[in-house]
Amino acid sequence: MKLKVSSCLLIALSGAVQAFGIYHIHALSGVTEGGIIGLTLLLNHWLGISPAYTSFVLSALCYLVGWRLLGREFIGYSAVAIGSFSVAYRVIEEFPPLWPSLAENPLLAALIGAVFVGVTAGLCVRLGGALGGDDALAMSVAHVTRLRIEQVYLITDLFVLLLSLSYIPLYKFLCSLVTVLLSGQIVGVMQRGRKNAGDDAPSVSK
Repeated sequence: MKLKVSSCLLIALSGAVQAFGIYHIHALSGVTEGGIIGLTLLLNHWLGISPAYTSFVLSALCYLVGWRLLGREFIGYSAVAIGSFSVAYRVIEEFPPLWPSLAENPLLAALIGAVFVGVTAGLCVRLGGALGGDDALAMSVAHVTRLRIEQVYLITDLFVLLLSLSYIPLYKFLCSLVTVLLSGQIVGVMQRGRKNAGDDAPSVSK
């Protein structure tokens, strides 16, 4: 396994930045996400389990799917990503939210949150790893089916969002839908940019 130090540092930074966004934007505003992020927020709401723990366990299960399809380097980069997310979230949640007013403006929170998630997850995908288990699952499914990665994101995210209707009102559900649509498109654009640049990371779409 040959991992680039520069890539590991960027991926670790992405994990920490996403943890910052999830805690200060999504968890505060009640706007959720799809995939693993949405599941961790759902479990946090109903069971009180911190995303610092559930994100690690759920993502590890999804990484097993991508082990053979995407290679050992993919798993190595992904381990750096989810490890940095979990550690950063555990530290960040010890402090009060920075922007409590976002709780009163879920649409704005949805737009800002989409940028946090899309850019950080997209950067990890571009570098050959996955920040969350849903990213790993989406890359694997896209690799096998030849669907575009944002199409796979949409399918899995909608499933999780429907589950989230058990605790979020309809308006926040619609705001969450805005988040998953926008963040998925951002990841897709960044992933295709990596492919066009001729990166050595595994290609997962047409």
